[in-house]
Amino acid sequence: MDTALQELESSPGPRRRPSRGMYVLPSVFTAGNIAAGFYAITESIRGAGGDVSAFNRAALAIGFAIVFDGVDGRVARMTRTTSDFGKELDSLADVVTFGVAPSVLAWIWGFRMLDPAYMPSVRAEIVPLGIVACFAFLICGACRLARFNISVNPQPRNPGRPGRKYFVGMPIPAGAGVIASVIHLYDGSPIHDPRVSIVWLLLIAGTGFLMVSSWRFWSGKEIESSGRKPFQFFVLMGLAIAVIWRFSEVALISIALGYLVSGVLARLAYGWGRRRRLAKG
Repeated sequence: MDTALQELESSPGPRRRPSRGMYVLPSVFTAGNIAAGFYAITESIRGAGGDVSAFNRAALAIGFAIVFDGVDGRVARMTRTTSDFGKELDSLADVVTFGVAPSVLAWIWGFRMLDPAYMPSVRAEIVPLGIVACFAFLICGACRLARFNISVNPQPRNPGRPGRKYFVGMPIPAGAGVIASVIHLYDGSPIHDPRVSIVWLLLIAGTGFLMVSSWRFWSGKEIESSGRKPFQFFVLMGLAIAVIWRFSEVALISIALGYLVSGVLARLAYGWGRRRRLAKG
């Protein structure tokens, strides 16, 4: 009898629900995400007025928003405060910050600021196409978010290793990161040559396509700070932050374009391997 009472007293009781204030914490980071997106839009407009350094500030704001976007979901999971409201707010924030903001920035920086006196006939053709490409990027990003919200255990067309989770299509924050990293590499100095704008247009259109594709992209969900080697994790994170801080232009564009290319290479490798298997069979 005494043993039973002791076991009853020592057994953990029902897990307490987080306080209401804890549910606000993830939304604070989501609000920071929206604030960064709004700031990026205002700086893009300021850049169109002649302050070209504002383009770089807009690109950096999108970069900080990517950090906020990653933190809010992790905080919600750690504090067990995930909610339908938080998920909907996060999706709306992503449309603004990673859809509208980079689209406006990409158009003003890469097309609107073209020199009217240099190759005017080419400029007259490329500017409207730039509007279409930037709008397509926005629509593709919104569709990517909508598909993500309604999908249950989605599987990419080119599956990877069994048991490992992948994103189906390039995530919209990564797509926005491609645009922001290129502009940051140029330190905000806008494009003046219409021929360069053609390359810029192809990059925007290609990134939009990758977002709505069914190709696999690494999710990084297997990386956890609370794993078996948390010390090594924090050391690597510290080194990565130091490198990005010191060599931000090269580091950020290497990460952004490397992630983009990884999805393309994964698709090509899967197609090549599948053709070899069919040929042998």
